[in-house]
Amino acid sequence: MKHAYPAIFQGEEDGYTVFFPDLPGCITEGDSIEEAIEMAKDALCLSLYDKEVSRAPLPVASNPCTLELDNNCFVSMILVDTEDYRKYYNRKSVKKTLTIPAWLNDLAEKENAPLSRILQDGLKEYLNLTP
Repeated sequence: MKHAYPAIFQGEEDGYTVFFPDLPGCITEGDSIEEAIEMAKDALCLSLYDKEVSRAPLPVASNPCTLELDNNCFVSMILVDTEDYRKYYNRKSVKKTLTIPAWLNDLAEKENAPLSRILQDGLKEYLNLTP
């Protein structure tokens, strides 16, 4: 799922500290603005992914125009996709037992069909997921 939350970037002598007003404890930093943005994406995605896994409600994103900022601060919206994160970091395979007709199994074995790959591809197509 795609999510966008405002991040507050605070300029420091040696880089930027980034925090999300809607996600207490979700704080990161970077030596440059580019690194701070990448770190913010990672921190936000991990925080939201953790909430999704634990089935905790996701907070409503604040309107960035209403946030009060201190000096040396600015707001930037950070967009993340927790589904992409899940695909990248959760590559653990699970074993499933399934039943197919014997004649189909015989043909598949004769052709050395990669059943696991075929099932994965079929599920992705069925679920309208991009490969």
